[in-house]
Parts: sequence; structure tokens; C-alpha cells
Amino acid sequence: MAVQLLQEATPGHPHYVQVSAIRDLLAREWEVHIGHIFREGNVVADYLASVGHALPAGVHVFENPSSMLSHWLYFDTLGIQTSFG
Repeated sequence: MAVQLLQEATPGHPHYVQVSAIRDLLAREWEVHIGHIFREGNVVADYLASVGHALPAGVHVFENPSSMLSHWLYFDTLGIQTSFG
């Protein structure tokens, strides 16, 4: 869905401002590959995305990972596909 959104979002879309910012980054002079990874293949990103829904909008920096995040980092480092629940 995200790839389709990057390709097809028009000015009337509710997330057009964010999509435009991403498109601007992609248009810079560097090589970018966009692909899909199932959530089980990158549990850390999936976990952070779920945690992010509870945070206010803006940039958040985590100086030290929580014990749960450390757990998922360990599995991602080993290449073990799993899901949290």
C-alpha cells in the first residue's frame, strides 16, 4: 500500500504533504530501492510503528532501547523471523 501511495497520491489525498516530502527525498542524487519486507522479517520496525501510534506527532529519540525493544533487536540481528504479540 505504501508503494502504491507513493506512486499514486494526488494533492487531494489526506497524506499528500508527507508523500510529497518522501518523493522529494527519493528524487535526490542517490540510489534508492523500495521494497516490501513482511513485518515478521523486521520486527523492530513493526514494534516501533506500533509504539509510535501512542506518541504525539514529531521526532522521538530513544537513547536506550526498552527491554522489549532489546528483545526484538536480538531476534532481528539473528535473522529470526517472528512476530510480537
